[in-house]
Amino acid sequence: MHYLALFAGGTVLSALLTRQVRNMARRNGWGCSPVRDRDVHTCLMPRVGGIGVYLAVVITIGFALLISQATGNKPDFSRFQLVWILGCGTLVFLLGLLDDLRNLSPFAKFSGQILAGALLYFGGLRISVIPILFGPKVLGIFISLPLTILWVLLISNAFNLIDGLDGLSAGSALFSTVVVFVVSLFNGNVLVSVLAAALAGALIGFLRYNFNPATIFLGDCGSLFLGFMLSALSIAGTQKDTTLVAVTIPLVSFGLPLLDTALAVLRRFLSGQSLFSADRNHIHHRLLQMGFSHRQVVIILYGVSAALGLLSLLILDEGGSSLGVVLVIVGFGIIFGVQHLGYHEFAELRRAAKRTIAQKDMIANNLAIRRACEQLLRAKALPEISSILETAFSENDFDELDLKLNAPIATLQQISEPFEEDFDRAWHYRWSKAHDHSEPTPLSAWTLTIELTRGSLSLSRITATNPLVVDISLLTSEFQQALSIALDRSMKGQPDLAPVLVHVHPGAVEAVSI
Repeated sequence: MHYLALFAGGTVLSALLTRQVRNMARRNGWGCSPVRDRDVHTCLMPRVGGIGVYLAVVITIGFALLISQATGNKPDFSRFQLVWILGCGTLVFLLGLLDDLRNLSPFAKFSGQILAGALLYFGGLRISVIPILFGPKVLGIFISLPLTILWVLLISNAFNLIDGLDGLSAGSALFSTVVVFVVSLFNGNVLVSVLAAALAGALIGFLRYNFNPATIFLGDCGSLFLGFMLSALSIAGTQKDTTLVAVTIPLVSFGLPLLDTALAVLRRFLSGQSLFSADRNHIHHRLLQMGFSHRQVVIILYGVSAALGLLSLLILDEGGSSLGVVLVIVGFGIIFGVQHLGYHEFAELRRAAKRTIAQKDMIANNLAIRRACEQLLRAKALPEISSILETAFSENDFDELDLKLNAPIATLQQISEPFEEDFDRAWHYRWSKAHDHSEPTPLSAWTLTIELTRGSLSLSRITATNPLVVDISLLTSEFQQALSIALDRSMKGQPDLAPVLVHVHPGAVEAVSI
């Protein structure tokens, strides 16, 4: 078969069919669901554009088979596998169309996709080798079947998730389809080349009406169908290749939808949301919030898809010697891009990582506070208390302390030089870490005040950028009680109180960060 003819036929048919589907959907209200909170558009728009793409692919392939049979040119691939892939694709398409028209539950949609993945497996199209984990060993059904279904679910829903801007999902799928086509030509896989050529043409014809400003959307029937077809073609194209290169090329070429899906799952998990809940925090939404226009965002992400496609093709060199370089480039690109998208969830992950690294310092600081609690329970005079406080806080993250006593001087057993009467007619003991006195004293970024029975203790920090590696709950429970007991004893002359009054509450917070 001539691939150019398949591409041209898919393009023309898709353009004609998409226009008819759009007009009919507008007249009859097909798939014109109400505007949702996560939608960028503010007016009703037909969401059944996948009908045109699906029909263009099926009709183009059907005509090509009829022509080849009429001319006696027997195709150099298995017709059974071709029909089987399109049959499973039809199941996914109908599932998506039903969702566009009737709003299926997530369980129903996933069940249908799992069935399509299982049918694909039993039709002979399966992931049977994972070189990076098992080498060239062929996997059994108990590993191969779940992996095949998982791949189908992942790719199908990945292209569905990025279908949030005009032309984004279809354009990204087009770049991935081109990569699949080039790789299939390189490997001599005629079946994949035929389907990829027809699919690429159908996407070009559809983008005529889907690029910004769009007049019709893919809908679930289109995005799920595209994702399924690309997942099936990637499996069909790598079945006979047991190298790591064969596995890596689809992962890199599908990089944008896979990255967006991974980020969505991780974000929702970290924030405690349902993994199936929709939001406006996908990559394209974040770019819109950064000030880019609708069209600019799509063009930027087209550039990302094109770059990933080119990088995946570089791996095709003899022996895959550029594989490591490509993976390093992709890895650094992902890290750089995610950092600039400003996700709060990943800022929390970085904070948690810093806190984990500082765990040793936190243990040391907490131990210093606990030792101070023991000493305070034995302290009988104010000078002793001030010395304990200075020792306890000299090595941790607080920069200043102010112990305020709300009592007349006559009640004090001893007058200690560190305590001074202030304008508020209260007695203060102030201490701060050594700093350069040639510079003005910096203002405190924040202060923690602990109320005591005879006054209060204020702990201040000059910086708020570094995490606080000390347990706040320890300060506001054991330490607060011990200091109150010590002050009460020193100011009233009460007898020693047993340390059993100090109680550690279970489940106390182990780390607090600014």
